[in-house]
Amino acid sequence: MPHASDAEGATESAVETRGLEPVPDGERTGHVRELFPTWVAANISVLLLTMGAGLVVFNGLNFWQVLVVAITAPVVSYGIVGLISVAGKRGGSPGMALSRAVFGQRGNLLPGSLIWIARWGWETINAVTGAYAVLTVLDLLFGVRSNTALIIVTLLLFVACTFLVSGLGINALRRCSTWSTYLFGAFSVLVLVHLVAGTDWSAVFDKPAGSTAMMVAGIGTIAAGGISWVPSGPDFTRYLPRTASSRAVVGSTIGGAGIVVLPMVLMGAVMAVSTPDLASATDPVAFIGEILPLWLAVPYLLIALVGMLLINSMSMYSAGFTAQTLGIRVPRAWAVSVNAVISLVLGFLLMVVATSFTGSFISFLTLLAVAFSAWIGVFGVDMLRRKDYDGAALMDTTRTSAYWYRGGFAWQATASWAAALLVGLLFTRTDWFSGPLATSWLGENGLGWGVTIVVAAALYAVLPRTGTPAAATSAEAAQAEPVRLSL
Repeated sequence: MPHASDAEGATESAVETRGLEPVPDGERTGHVRELFPTWVAANISVLLLTMGAGLVVFNGLNFWQVLVVAITAPVVSYGIVGLISVAGKRGGSPGMALSRAVFGQRGNLLPGSLIWIARWGWETINAVTGAYAVLTVLDLLFGVRSNTALIIVTLLLFVACTFLVSGLGINALRRCSTWSTYLFGAFSVLVLVHLVAGTDWSAVFDKPAGSTAMMVAGIGTIAAGGISWVPSGPDFTRYLPRTASSRAVVGSTIGGAGIVVLPMVLMGAVMAVSTPDLASATDPVAFIGEILPLWLAVPYLLIALVGMLLINSMSMYSAGFTAQTLGIRVPRAWAVSVNAVISLVLGFLLMVVATSFTGSFISFLTLLAVAFSAWIGVFGVDMLRRKDYDGAALMDTTRTSAYWYRGGFAWQATASWAAALLVGLLFTRTDWFSGPLATSWLGENGLGWGVTIVVAAALYAVLPRTGTPAAATSAEAAQAEPVRLSL
């Protein structure tokens, strides 16, 4: 572990060596403006085009309703990401390490395990989309058709590149995010110009409006992608100084995501007018080669490929921290390898076995949002009460830790999390699962994740606060100077 005197090497070297341990104030030289390209890169995915098309084809929305969805969804979801990210600059640690202060050293294993497993699916989806992008480029340029062997090779290449970038750490992610933001922005403008010139706008604007319920459900679907980033938010703010503006953190997060989500979703909705099959295609990328001319389709796909690689790298970067909080005692870079192998195996199954990519993707997003929302509700309320974190206690996983509480559990947080998760699933419906309350107004509007946040936050707020931790089960702890908790 680098010491404070090694600040330059820890923050500027090619490979980040810091793991779960809090970043010393002397090394916290980050800038809030760096968050903007980070969250731009986190959303450079052609899947947003597919989701925008789905709002028209499946939800029956018109252009103006899609516009409302495309504005509201990133403001809501990435607003939550930004708010939770403030904890990173307060505690200087990754999100799931800070979560130990809320759930207890053992209690944190429960939401940590679920979030880690959920990341497998997110990384699988992105790996598959990246592989499809490579296959589409090969087909467009050389006429090479997809086959099982080529699928394996493209998946291997994509996952290997993801592992490399995420293993290098925060500086590599920042630099790649900045350049991909510039490139993606430039080519997105070209795509927009092409669409504006070639679209039958009378057909776009003549489409009748859909129901309000479907619009609300659409907001939930698009927002689910942002919700999945909430526990990772502090991972990208822990190098910010404590004096960094919290308002600027939230604003940069929403702005970076929104500037991508809004046009991409709208572009998908416009494309769906002429290409309705886009919303249900087995391959969510090949349509770009049919809609755009070759000179534009290939570079756009390559830049989008870089974006998807960065999305996966950011997810695996955070997954490495989560794995460490679960007791996997290896350096962060190697902890990432577990997720890399899993996404490779699951990606192969999704590309070769699954019959509906879009259906699997939407179902996964829905369950993902519920799984993460239970943690969000509890952690968010705790943030309102807590102004700082005990760095030594976060790293101390023994009974002497100030965050040991009762048997390693903060029962109020754990019970609120578990109850909210159960209630949220009751209101959730996917292709794979339907809760008994999924036909209610909340369920029909896809608000199972919202119910989960509210229930988790309300229960944790009304339950008695966590008292003085019961670390003093030994004589040494009983005689130790008490640790102040900022609850």
